[in-house]
Amino acid sequence: MLAETFPDMLRRAAFRWPERTFLRWSDRDRSLTFAAVDEQSDRAAAALAALGVSSGDRVGLLAHNGLDYLVAMFGAWKLAAITAHISVQVVDELADYANDCTPKVLVYTHDLHDAVERDRAGMPSIEHYVCMDGPRPGARGWAEMLEEANPFTAVDVGADDPCHLSYTSGSTGRPKGAVLRHGPTARATACIAERLGLRGSDISFGATSPASSYGLVANLLPGLHVGMTVGLRSRWQVGDAFDDIESSRTTYLPANPILLGELLAESRRRGHAPSHLRLVASGGAAVPADLKHAYYDELRIPLCESYGQSELGGFVALGSPARLDRESQFAAVGQPLPDKMVAVLDEGGHEVPVGQPGELCIRGGFMWGYWGRPDKTAEVAGDGWLHTGDVGTIDADGYIATLGRWSERIVRGGETIYPRPIEELLLADDRVRLAAVVPAHVGEAPAPIAVVALDDGATVDIQELHGAFLKRGGDTRLHRIEIIDAMPMTPTGKIDKIDLRRRFG
Repeated sequence: MLAETFPDMLRRAAFRWPERTFLRWSDRDRSLTFAAVDEQSDRAAAALAALGVSSGDRVGLLAHNGLDYLVAMFGAWKLAAITAHISVQVVDELADYANDCTPKVLVYTHDLHDAVERDRAGMPSIEHYVCMDGPRPGARGWAEMLEEANPFTAVDVGADDPCHLSYTSGSTGRPKGAVLRHGPTARATACIAERLGLRGSDISFGATSPASSYGLVANLLPGLHVGMTVGLRSRWQVGDAFDDIESSRTTYLPANPILLGELLAESRRRGHAPSHLRLVASGGAAVPADLKHAYYDELRIPLCESYGQSELGGFVALGSPARLDRESQFAAVGQPLPDKMVAVLDEGGHEVPVGQPGELCIRGGFMWGYWGRPDKTAEVAGDGWLHTGDVGTIDADGYIATLGRWSERIVRGGETIYPRPIEELLLADDRVRLAAVVPAHVGEAPAPIAVVALDDGATVDIQELHGAFLKRGGDTRLHRIEIIDAMPMTPTGKIDKIDLRRRFG
């Protein structure tokens, strides 16, 4: 029987595999067994309870990937509290985020102490500060707090309780705190582990931000279901990452297209892929078909694309490690998972014919809601469907392809232009590292422009790049291409199209 809360999942794993390594933090060469994580998170729960944390309270987490981060997460969950994840990349806006999710306690790392001190007076909800790296002025030390904790008294945690607050990317609007529930997320991640064929002998390498829900649903919880070793890394540098993946005998890498592109380039430089790596998964952005082909054909490693959102606690669709048979399958994300129903709906809420574009919508378990934003929650989920805001198609075999955000559609001369097909063709150029299509006003109507960032050392004339795009069958309605040195990114690793529209639209 499936455990329906994260604390129950941990206790069950600690009972079944007590001495097996659960968490491995490669930056510090530290690891913890399943039993040790269960015991230490009991101490964390007791310590947080002593600070007054109880059911429904938020525990803010402002830190890089690491063991203490995950122990704190499980400790808060054991109290039926909600972990509120604030990315270290938005530390300049710390007070804004803290005043949105209103944590009672903030747990942070020492390198962010100055920012915490700067904003302390502007974060009135926070009653206690805890530094993971030892006491600081105005902050308790994490290790000392756990050492002094009283025995933990178990708290009743339910499958429908809210548990995990992470912020949406903000790529098309103000970030919102999407709150997940235990039960639907537990079920979704069991399906993810099964689709990927994960097993207890696997070792993962997690390098994405813990502030994003992707690491939760693609790495931590699937690994907990099957008893695998979950790897953590605080910072990504591709050469060091390659060496770590090699020496740790990593078999599974959940990442994003940028990191996977860098690992592909490093593998080409070295003449081989990491020896034990058998599977990679990608999330956070669309994967170019050429990148999938390179992993399957050059590295002989399946690349399973995922498509999800912070609101899901899982995925709308996920690829399979099985060999893809058709080019259309490389262009698609994958098929839906069994915990959710996926449909493509028109603007009237009616399902469209197979293969026709519309908004991707799901039923079957999604977020508890946006924290403090009931109006926005009702807007996206008021009719029983979660409206993703993304345009996509589903073919007769159930393969889902995405075309871009509903709000990013460009209607010109009665025709609808979608960003992703244009972006895919631009990314097929070896000189292009990142590409984004946004609308710009040309005369009285919007027209698509493409903004690209080139690979390190690459040089190309814009006219030449546009010509190569057209030769590959690119859309002749693309108005122009702009080349920039660095692409603006959101804290969750997506291209910031709001910034691009502001600059080039």
